[in-house]
Amino acid sequence: MQVSQTEIEDLIPYVSNSRTHSDEQVAQIAASIKEFGFNNPILIDGDKGIVSGHGRLLAARKLNLDKVPTIELEHLTENQRKAYVIADNKLALNAGWDNHLLKLEMQGLDDEKFDLTLTGFNIEELDGLFFEPNFESGNENDQGDLDKLDPKMVECPHCGGNFDLRDNGQG
Repeated sequence: MQVSQTEIEDLIPYVSNSRTHSDEQVAQIAASIKEFGFNNPILIDGDKGIVSGHGRLLAARKLNLDKVPTIELEHLTENQRKAYVIADNKLALNAGWDNHLLKLEMQGLDDEKFDLTLTGFNIEELDGLFFEPNFESGNENDQGDLDKLDPKMVECPHCGGNFDLRDNGQG
């Protein structure tokens, strides 16, 4: 496989691409390209139709690039190309994270004052990674006497007396 530089205007997006790209995600891809370079070529067929990299193309347009790196996939049949358009996106979603190692890597980057949002994680996700809630079990002293209900006091609008609704007249 050979990486070539291809004019953006020559590339043809796949009309049946089922993957969507929000403006926010395109901005993230553009920021990634700007910071790290265009390290993931757009995959194309023999007619310069995009097989993989629609989001990267949108980001390249946002960055006003004239050319992008591409790799031509000559070996795929029509059905393989259609299936690969889907598989390329779905297979990446099937991966998970080792949260302990992820936290260590992110902490190291944060210690060096690196912009962690360039990794694709948003602020809420980063907060969840760094600030895990502490759900230690409590005891009865923490929660009160669990066998008794607190009184539910109400004032009678007619006589002004106070009554416990939970008393049921037995107390």
